[in-house]
Amino acid sequence: MKRILLLIGTNLAIMLVLGIVCTLTGAHKFFSGNGLDLGKLLFFALLMGFGGAFLSLWMSKTIAKWSTGARVIDIPANSSELWLVDSVRRFADKAGVAMPEVAIYEGEPNAFATGASRNSSLVAVSTGLLQSMTRSEAEAVIAHEVAHIANGDMVTLTLIQGVVNTFVIFIARVVGWLVDSLLRRGGGEESGPGIGYTITVVVCDIVFGILASIIVMYFSRQREFRADAGAAQLMGSPRPMAAALRRLGGMEAGELPQNVATAGINGHPGWMALFSSHPPIEERIAVLESRS
Repeated sequence: MKRILLLIGTNLAIMLVLGIVCTLTGAHKFFSGNGLDLGKLLFFALLMGFGGAFLSLWMSKTIAKWSTGARVIDIPANSSELWLVDSVRRFADKAGVAMPEVAIYEGEPNAFATGASRNSSLVAVSTGLLQSMTRSEAEAVIAHEVAHIANGDMVTLTLIQGVVNTFVIFIARVVGWLVDSLLRRGGGEESGPGIGYTITVVVCDIVFGILASIIVMYFSRQREFRADAGAAQLMGSPRPMAAALRRLGGMEAGELPQNVATAGINGHPGWMALFSSHPPIEERIAVLESRS
């Protein structure tokens, strides 16, 4: 339920910003003497949908560091940090990507990768993961995160988010115009959209935004299977990744802030799986073992 409330809160915040932008740019520009100007609306939806998604991608490393309190390892302070940096470098070289920034943060077992591109990325690992796992298991998790980078998952998910954002913005305003037209039937169009339009758009933005997040999370879950396979390839065997997942299945993975949750290693069972960025651990293990 906490994740759902965070999701709704995030959507409300996005819609608030969108509403302010609409006010500043003039929502009436979507209207003409003949009704709704679909061309202008589509341009606006594309601009806002993809603009917001790519802005989030561009800021992803900064936000991730700030929200988790992650400390980038410039010079390893101990043998554990040296091992972590060397492991990331080894897998990055093997995967053919530039050396990511390596960070460590305090928390329960978890890890994530983020960044604007394959050659400008960040791999962050929690102290809880390093303390709770064997070196082989921790290496598998690191390989999994490097595989995310090599697969270009951050950019792919951003493109998907941009597409669904565009549909949400476009369809919500079309529905708002239809409702407003019905409420003001017989009146003139010169005055632009009325209160019926505004209320309908806000409600549709929230509802459609939640439905769109289900689509985005579905694609996020698919990328986890690819990253697991990538980790198996980098490790030379699926067994270490399966072992790491089994250990995680016996412990509660650290909860990540919502803006980096899709990059972590946790998953949720039941109906909440629709809003989960990760498949159930048992399913991931089964897929991995089928490859061995």
